[in-house]
Amino acid sequence: MTFTGRLGSSSRPVRVAIIGAGPSGFYAAGALLQQKDAHVSIDLFDRLPTPYGLVRYGVAPDHQKIKSVTRIYERTMKDSRVRYFGNVDLGADITHAELKSHYDQIVYAVGAQSDKRLGIPGEDLKGSFSATEFVAWYNGHPDFRHFSFDLSVESVAVIGVGNVAMDVTRILAKSVAELETTDITDYALEALRDSNVKRIHIFARRGPVQAKFTNPEIKELGELEIADVIVNPADLVLDDASQAEMEGDRTARRNLETLQALAERGSTGKPKQVIFHFLRSPTEISGPAGAVSAMTTEKNALQATETGYVACRGIGTFAEYDVGLVFRSIGYRGVPIPGVPFHDRWGIIPNEKGRVTAEHGGAVVPGEYTVGWAKRGPTGVIGTNKPDAVETVKLMMEDVKNAAASVPGDPAAANSSGSQVCPSPNARQMRSAQDKTDGHGRPSDIVPLLQKKGVPYVSFADWQILEQIENERGALRGQPRVKITDVDEMLRLIQSAKAEPVLP
Repeated sequence: MTFTGRLGSSSRPVRVAIIGAGPSGFYAAGALLQQKDAHVSIDLFDRLPTPYGLVRYGVAPDHQKIKSVTRIYERTMKDSRVRYFGNVDLGADITHAELKSHYDQIVYAVGAQSDKRLGIPGEDLKGSFSATEFVAWYNGHPDFRHFSFDLSVESVAVIGVGNVAMDVTRILAKSVAELETTDITDYALEALRDSNVKRIHIFARRGPVQAKFTNPEIKELGELEIADVIVNPADLVLDDASQAEMEGDRTARRNLETLQALAERGSTGKPKQVIFHFLRSPTEISGPAGAVSAMTTEKNALQATETGYVACRGIGTFAEYDVGLVFRSIGYRGVPIPGVPFHDRWGIIPNEKGRVTAEHGGAVVPGEYTVGWAKRGPTGVIGTNKPDAVETVKLMMEDVKNAAASVPGDPAAANSSGSQVCPSPNARQMRSAQDKTDGHGRPSDIVPLLQKKGVPYVSFADWQILEQIENERGALRGQPRVKITDVDEMLRLIQSAKAEPVLP
């Protein structure tokens, strides 16, 4: 096979496919574009027509400031080296083998799409959901728009004390007036308008110091128009292990101070209540006729382990709470991708600092990488994905350099003494894969490939058509946007707009 240019040169840029157009995918693209020593071309793929992933479908509708991060992503997409292919499902519309034959490097930025389970009796009763499902529903995710939640009940249980649990609680506790100026979906707003929910119980298996919510999230609960936050002062008395843990954790200390202020305030007579229950683990969800009507919890005690982690153990004291809905928010995990290694225990793609490995601790898979939650698990906030992506991209560029240096006679193959560099097995395999893409598939072939398969892919210009429609509809109603939640409608609107004649 004849090699027509050094990998990373202007005549032969590094061809990168990024799977997933959420924050981690965009940060990876942005980091690649900043490289000074290598030319790149990037194709971003997403299963949905719409980009931005977690920002669009995970960030709460009343957190518009956080959503403004999409302006940074827009700048990435305006770069001529980047293309967007929405509505393209890896495994269905394009295969792993096809990606390998068209690109030098593949980056998996697919997040953690599933949730962890409680593993207790009654978890699958009607009225028991993951927080993921509720969040995706009120945010207009096409896969969840048909869900329904019985908000005629008076009491709801939210299990977990991370930011997502706080979002779910806040949406349930807010007034319609507080929500109708956000981009919450119309159907969710109407359901909440008729809501009969009066009490939202939040259950944490450990104490307030171990809670994972950020301080702004817990402060927001104290600012609700129609809901009081109830915290038992006794739950805020710390054991020695928690006291020691808090000493070096500024966020935990501020959270405790906020909770103490809420405990002192107590009930002010508002029509709704948000009630915290620390040191409580659900043991059973129950109800007649297959529907949730109660949840049993066990009281816990905390104890420090040898590693310093503060664990909890049940002490045999149980309590039952009358609840008609249960939302679990105890963590998330990835979903396997056909042809891509997967670590089932951790729910991530096995990797070494971003290089995909065949298994945990196994050999590196040449030319394949991962970023974000698929790489490290569901930790951190949106901004955490930026340094995470930079770490992966640094390794990608190292591999490009090594692959280019494996070309006999290439000046890049010589070290400072003039001796030929001995490439690693990973570089040689990447070099072989690169030669294959030179002789067979190229990114320019992706469009005809998708067209031949009849895949109605969505370009970034197509997405901007949808975005303009959403924004215009929102402006008429005093909202940031009115989300389009049906994929078929999205495609029809794009096609209709593109068919309109251009006025002089």
